[in-house]
Amino acid sequence: MDNMDTNALSGILSIALGVAFTIFIILVVILVVLKFRDSSQKRETNKKSNTPANNKNDDKNKTTGEYKQYNKQSIYDFMEFDKIEDNMIVQKNGKRYLMVVECQGINYDLMSKVEKVGVEEGFQQFLNTLRHPIQIYIQTRTVNLEGSIATYKSKVKDIEDKYNQMAFRYNQMRDSDAYTQEDLDEYWFELTKQRNLLEYGRDIVSNTEKMSLNKNILNKKYFIIIPYFVEESSEKYDKDEIRNIAFSELYTNAQAIIRTLSSCSVSGKILSSKELVELLYVAYNRDDSEIFGIDKAMMAGYEELYSTSEDVYEKKIKVLDDLIRDRAIDLANETIEKVRSKPEQIAKEKEDNLDELIRRMAALVIKENESHVGQDVAEEAIKEIESDEGGDANEKVQKKATRTRNAKAVNE
Repeated sequence: MDNMDTNALSGILSIALGVAFTIFIILVVILVVLKFRDSSQKRETNKKSNTPANNKNDDKNKTTGEYKQYNKQSIYDFMEFDKIEDNMIVQKNGKRYLMVVECQGINYDLMSKVEKVGVEEGFQQFLNTLRHPIQIYIQTRTVNLEGSIATYKSKVKDIEDKYNQMAFRYNQMRDSDAYTQEDLDEYWFELTKQRNLLEYGRDIVSNTEKMSLNKNILNKKYFIIIPYFVEESSEKYDKDEIRNIAFSELYTNAQAIIRTLSSCSVSGKILSSKELVELLYVAYNRDDSEIFGIDKAMMAGYEELYSTSEDVYEKKIKVLDDLIRDRAIDLANETIEKVRSKPEQIAKEKEDNLDELIRRMAALVIKENESHVGQDVAEEAIKEIESDEGGDANEKVQKKATRTRNAKAVNE
């Protein structure tokens, strides 16, 4: 009976395995068919895209003008420039002109719902009124507080001068008998106010100077770049006429952008030639611009924007030269000190081991004169020297030498 149940169970399992294997084969076939169909569709799509008509359309897109195609990398095109004149950046040998509008941002998150809707509608109107290409450029700068600090110090100096004058005046009033105590108290009150104002101004200057040391305080500036292409003009003009036409066109477009941006509470202004120089200076000299601004760079003799940005290998050579010079000076000083200290070390060693050296020298003298004093006497004297303490032997030698010198002096 048990054998029959086992056989029946084996048969059922065999049937289940067969059914599962059949389903697996069907699924594999379906997957292969789907992949083949997808690959066929891709080939047909590629064939259609490579037709002469499509190739003609691509050629048309390439020849319609460079201002028709824009991507994220096109913002770097405005960095290459020939010169700056009449509040414009001149590029490509006078074939392209740029005017830049600086925009002041708004705090959108602090606005009410009605104000947010108004800003969105204004921005939508701005986009709808655009009839020419623009580029948006965001520049992050380290906040430079040098100008503010200089202004604060100048005002604090005026307050300090006024306070000193008032203090001198108060001392004169106090020493004079022409003023009552009420007048003195009133003037003292004004003097105290001036002193408090002076202390407050000094605190502001001190805190601002500490804040300027923090390089993590950053400020973002937003710019809209408006291009003008000379190819847009079909007639032939000279350079001055082209520049005037470009300025007129760019100025009109910039003013239109400023007006439409004002509807969404964003104010804007056209950058002057000096401000354009500063914009490009910061873009080309990220590190140097944090140390000194464009005004200091121009005063230092940097007449070209490229000149303040050194080659990385030139900077490395200077660093290595400084390192070699410093280490050479240190090595020279250490060697000189070693050479100078050798005689000093020898003298100190002799001074520390003076008694031992005296005993050794005395034993050596006795040994050399052994033939004169006798071997037994020499050996006994050497033993006595070695057995005596250094201090006692030294004192005996010094006393004996003193007696000898005194005897010679008496005989003479």
